[in-house]
Amino acid sequence: MFTFYKTKRPWLHAFRAVTGSLAIIALFFGLRELPLADVISLTFGGPIFVTIASIIFLSEKVGIKRWSAVFLGFVGMILIVQPAFVDLNYYYITPIIFCIFFACVAISVRSLSKTEPIYRIAIYFTVLNCLLGLATLPYGWVIPSKGDIIIFIVMGVCGSIGNLLLTQSYRISEASLVTPIKYISLVLAIVFGFLIWNEVPKILTLLGAALVILSSFIIFVREVRLKKKLLL
Repeated sequence: MFTFYKTKRPWLHAFRAVTGSLAIIALFFGLRELPLADVISLTFGGPIFVTIASIIFLSEKVGIKRWSAVFLGFVGMILIVQPAFVDLNYYYITPIIFCIFFACVAISVRSLSKTEPIYRIAIYFTVLNCLLGLATLPYGWVIPSKGDIIIFIVMGVCGSIGNLLLTQSYRISEASLVTPIKYISLVLAIVFGFLIWNEVPKILTLLGAALVILSSFIIFVREVRLKKKLLL
C-alpha cells in the first residue's frame, strides 16, 4: 500500500536535492551582495550550462546553432561580471555557481523523470531539502524577528502563487509563448533595484543581459523545434 516512496535511484534523488540546495544558497549570496539586475541577468544563463551538461552526461548531440548560442551567452556573462575583475568583487561568481548547480538539477530531473513519477521526485526533493536545512541549525541559527517572519510569509505566498500561475500558463498556452515572458523579470529587477536600493544598471550589464537572453531564447526555440520533429 505505502509504496509511493520506494525508489531504485536514491543517490540520484540525493544528488538532485544537494545541488538544488547549493544553487539556492549561491543565489541568496548573490542577491545579498550584488545589484539585483546583475543577479537576474546572470541567472538567465541557466540554459547555457544545461546544454553543456546534457552533452557531457546525457550524450546529447548539439548542433552549430546551439553551440553559437552557448558562446554568445558566455560573452554576455563576461560583460556582466566585468566588475568582478575591475573592483575585485568575487561575489559575481555566485550567480554563475547557481547556474552550474541549476544545470545539475535539470539533468538529474531529466534522468529521474524517465523512471520516476513526478510526485516521487517532488517528495524526495522536499524531504531531503528539509533535512539539509535542519542540519544547518547548529551553525549560526538566528530566531527571526516579527518583520523577518512577515517577509518569509510574503516570499512563500508570492512564490506559491507564481508557481501556480506558471503551471497554469503552461497548461493553457504553448511553452514557446510562455517562456519568453519570464524575461520581463529583468525589467522588474531594474525597476525594483532602482526604487528600493537606488541601483542603476551599467551599460555593460544591459548589453550582457541582452546577449544572455538572446542565447537562452535561441536554445529554447531550438529545443521546441527538435521536440516537434520527434513528435512528427
